[in-house]
Amino acid sequence: MYRVRYKKYGNKKTTASDGYKYDSKFEAGVAEDLILRMKAKEILDFDRQYKIECIPYNCDGAAVPQCKVSHKVDFRIHELDGTYTLLEAKGLAMSDWRRRVKWLENFWLPAHLDHVYEVIYNK
Repeated sequence: MYRVRYKKYGNKKTTASDGYKYDSKFEAGVAEDLILRMKAKEILDFDRQYKIECIPYNCDGAAVPQCKVSHKVDFRIHELDGTYTLLEAKGLAMSDWRRRVKWLENFWLPAHLDHVYEVIYNK
């Protein structure tokens, strides 16, 4: 007997016109918009599933790698002016994601001033 596996949040993997599979239809739709913006020369390029590692420092200024938190942002957009936009396509904001975003905002973004973080919610 086979078990039918259901997705926890009802998302369905979807392939966009660039040939990549995305975790949801909404994320694939955001990718399609980015592809159109790139063709219209509004942005230079974008990366998919950009990995960020947040490493905190203790009061002595030494890194504490045991407390490292990793987070994959859905897209990193390379803007025309040389800055970057970290773009997250969210259908549902979970507590684990909120915790990782706080690490991103408190530890990673202050050290990378050429990056901006944005979230697009599925309505």
